[in-house]
Amino acid sequence: MAAITVNNLYKIFGKNPEKAIPMLKDGKSKSDILDETGLTVAIDNASFEVKEKEIFVIMGLSGSGKSTVLRCLNRLIEPTAGEIYLESEQMNIMDIKRDKLLKVRRQSMSMVFQNFGLFPHRSVLNNVAYGLEIGGMEKEERHKKARKAISLVGLKGYEDKRPNELSGGMQQRVGLARALANDPEILLMDEAFSALDPLIRTDMQDELLELQSEMSKTIVFITHDLDEALKLGDRIAIMKEGKVVQIGTPETILTEPSDDYVRAFVQNVDRTKIITAKSIMRKAPTVDLKKDGPGVASRKMEKAGVSTVYVLGEQRKFKGVVTIDDANRLKNENVKSLDDIIRNDAYKTLPDTPIKQLLSEAIGSTVPIAVIDSNDKFLGVVDRASIINEVKLNSSENGAVSNQQESENIEEINT
Repeated sequence: MAAITVNNLYKIFGKNPEKAIPMLKDGKSKSDILDETGLTVAIDNASFEVKEKEIFVIMGLSGSGKSTVLRCLNRLIEPTAGEIYLESEQMNIMDIKRDKLLKVRRQSMSMVFQNFGLFPHRSVLNNVAYGLEIGGMEKEERHKKARKAISLVGLKGYEDKRPNELSGGMQQRVGLARALANDPEILLMDEAFSALDPLIRTDMQDELLELQSEMSKTIVFITHDLDEALKLGDRIAIMKEGKVVQIGTPETILTEPSDDYVRAFVQNVDRTKIITAKSIMRKAPTVDLKKDGPGVASRKMEKAGVSTVYVLGEQRKFKGVVTIDDANRLKNENVKSLDDIIRNDAYKTLPDTPIKQLLSEAIGSTVPIAVIDSNDKFLGVVDRASIINEVKLNSSENGAVSNQQESENIEEINT
């Protein structure tokens, strides 16, 4: 279900901005309109949905319109035209008056800014409680909520500190706590980690993912960094010159770029960190532990031309593997059960595991890796050849000669 639905959103800066919309519909470019009218097109007919409890990342280069889109969602910037539906409130934000809009901003859609936006003269506690304070909440209650949010972001014990006594990462945690204090349904994060040092930025990304696993908020996150988008986003919208040019999962964006612009964006990304087991998974012969014996196992392997069969229990739960040699031996001994020859030390992985994390297992395994879901249900297998092909493809696209580590990984797998 959608949390936010945006339809045909435009933002044009300048006098009489509405006159640019027909020009855009007629195919005029952003630069043409600027030359002819002096109007600046920031958003050009953007439409998208943000699903409940997902991290929806909007990314693009400077001037692409991504931050303007974010600010239009809560009307910090007034859109020129379009519809913005907040589904929980069953309303078009464009239609509501200022008093209702302020309530939505305070209770439903909290914002985290790039520059933290903290008051230097206020303590951490009072910075976090600020939004609750201006909303009229009593001191005892707002401090209780603020302390809970502070604890949630890992700053318990720092309530009485001032912002200048904190590191950049800790200041951003204060900003995040302030946004969380009123338990909003939606978080709007405008390049929230861009001002941080690389190591702190990575820590904050991990922190956000950890918090999301606990909070399950709807998050709209703005960034110009593709690696950050791929790491955080459940889905990504890529913008160019005010237009949304592609929306998809990180894997879709990486493997199926919609045009040359998106292709250029992703060309230097390490595919092995994004491509997952389910993308290269294939079917494999299986036997039912309850009813099948060595004879059935042997026949299935011979028919499929493989030397391993995967043994499943009730509800297709993965139990292990059986080899052709072991199955034939028991068949010749007239043994009817597979129990004694099941190898339960076979490698297994979840479908969303990046293949980068499967390299060492592929090296150490003599059989394809079993792919299972969170309930141990067998889904398929990932073999060495598929992993090698993806690693080689990644190395080819990103300059394999200079990527010594990937070359060593391929060589090790092949040996």
